[in-house]
Amino acid sequence: MEVNWQEVIFQFIGGLGIFLFAIKYMGDGLQKAAGDRLRSILDRFTTNPFMGVLVGIIVTVLIQSSSGTTVITVGLVSAGFMTLRQAIGVIMGANIGTTITAFIIGLDVGAYALPIMALGAILIFFFKKNAVKNVGEVIFGFGGLFLGLELMSAGMKPLRSLSAFSDFTVSMADHPILGVVAGTVFTLIVQSSSATVGILQGLYAENLVSLQAALPILFGDNIGTTITAVLASIGASVAARRAAATHVLFNVVGTVIFMILLYPFTLYVEWISGVLALESKMQIAFAHGTFNVLNTVIQFPLIGAWAMLVTKLIPGKDVTIEYRPKHLDPNFINQSPSVAIGQAKEEIIRMGDFAVQGMEETYEYLKTSNKRHAETAYQIEDAINNLDRKITDYLVDISAVNISPVESARHVMLMDTVRDIERIGDHFENIIELIDFREVNRVKLTEEAMNDLTEMFTLTIATVDKAVRSLDMNDIELAREVAEQEALIDKMERKFRKNHIVRLNEGHCSAQSGMVFVDIVSNLERIGDHAVNIAEAILGKRV
Repeated sequence: MEVNWQEVIFQFIGGLGIFLFAIKYMGDGLQKAAGDRLRSILDRFTTNPFMGVLVGIIVTVLIQSSSGTTVITVGLVSAGFMTLRQAIGVIMGANIGTTITAFIIGLDVGAYALPIMALGAILIFFFKKNAVKNVGEVIFGFGGLFLGLELMSAGMKPLRSLSAFSDFTVSMADHPILGVVAGTVFTLIVQSSSATVGILQGLYAENLVSLQAALPILFGDNIGTTITAVLASIGASVAARRAAATHVLFNVVGTVIFMILLYPFTLYVEWISGVLALESKMQIAFAHGTFNVLNTVIQFPLIGAWAMLVTKLIPGKDVTIEYRPKHLDPNFINQSPSVAIGQAKEEIIRMGDFAVQGMEETYEYLKTSNKRHAETAYQIEDAINNLDRKITDYLVDISAVNISPVESARHVMLMDTVRDIERIGDHFENIIELIDFREVNRVKLTEEAMNDLTEMFTLTIATVDKAVRSLDMNDIELAREVAEQEALIDKMERKFRKNHIVRLNEGHCSAQSGMVFVDIVSNLERIGDHAVNIAEAILGKRV
């Protein structure tokens, strides 16, 4: 029988495309239905590695992507929200959570894929409530997943008649390492372990591959899925790179263990399939689930050892942006409100230091166009926003107890200062977005414009730093210097606007570059205003 290669290729890649789209669409719908609080869930409940495993399973089931969970985890480690040991637990849980997709595929309801998608489409397009639309997305994605699998399966059926393909699958059964490599490479290409497992279930169901050949491919799929975490860690903190390295180590070691135990594991899958009368696709699902659960059980006691090993393999200072407050002890609020206010002030100083650091990173991004500086600045802005919420809540709790008029004045001043520092974060975020616009649209700033921005940036950063120092040391002289420098910033803003108009009239710069320049200058001037607000609080009342 002659194989129609065009039909085989079109059906396979079309089915793969529908499968990948459907699983992402289903994951997005689940995520929205659950509420976009996944980072919060990971942050709050990963108190120890065991809880990390449970949370990793839950989050991966919600977003239908172990890679997605791992990327979020790498980001949280980089941000200082999570320790490496906690992250290893989440990564282990993510590997278990991703097996749920294989069990869903094992249900084999492909004949009902189209009516399921139709039901999902009705919920999406004919209902106004977001909750109903989210459920519709989940149902539509669920149906699309099976439609994609059906198309891939139909595309692969003619391969049974090819002796070359049969010989290849036999050689994979005889040489299991070949299967591991095939599973790893294919997962690297499609960036979805669920897709690899789904295709493998289809091949096994069509008797195109034996169980002995399928299991090594399954193991290799777990190695291939680590590439997403590795890519996410490039350019990230040392801690994030260590988390990604642990993901690779965990899956490679698991594969080695199960390759050694391949024969008894194959006998186990055959035995459980007979006992439970499992269909072909469900056999692969059980094998996948057992592999990941046992791998986690075996390696869970080694979490400390893996953390120590990757720390040796990836040396360097573990520099993270710590989002969590360090000084806000709730016990002080009732016992000693005065001390609590002092604690709040210490946390505000940290927040102010973040603002200075964020502005420095923004300035580096302006000069170098290196995205790493922008990403760091965004992380810092997130940290500022988080501290703003925590400090404000702490100060609100303090206001509920009896405090003296003097402490009340300090309390009000600190509330205002928190707001000013938070606004500084918003303004340097605005500047990053303007620089992004410059990069995307290839807007060219003249040398004169860059010199003006350098001068204004340098003065503004120094002014904010002095404002924070004046708050820290209760230094009236520094506060006065801040007020003087802010007046210079205002003069600069007016002068540089005039310079821009001259350049525009002389045709030295475009309207787009002028817009970017003026908006950056305007944001810097507003940052100066917030810095002087902090200084004026010191001048009006010493803390």
